Amino acid sequence: MEDDLPTVTVRLWRADAIVLFDWLMSTDLDSVPVTHPAQKQALVDLLSRLEWAAEADVTGSTAEEIAAAQQEVARDMGW
Repeated sequence: MEDDLPTVTVRLWRADAIVLFDWLMSTDLDSVPVTHPAQKQALVDLLSRLEWAAEADVTGSTAEEIAAAQQEVARDMGW
């Protein structure tokens, strides 16, 4: 990501970050339906940013931590 481009700061619940990172790492992004190539690139950029910003806090999550995060995020979804 270019340093001179406008940015947006988004704070994520740690469990959401773990679930998103795990999903992005395990998903074949070529199979994700998109209507524009920029959507796929944005997912790649999100993954890169999670890897860079979250460091071992999210990227080093164990299978048990991922399962717990998925359970936390899914709790009380209502759908």
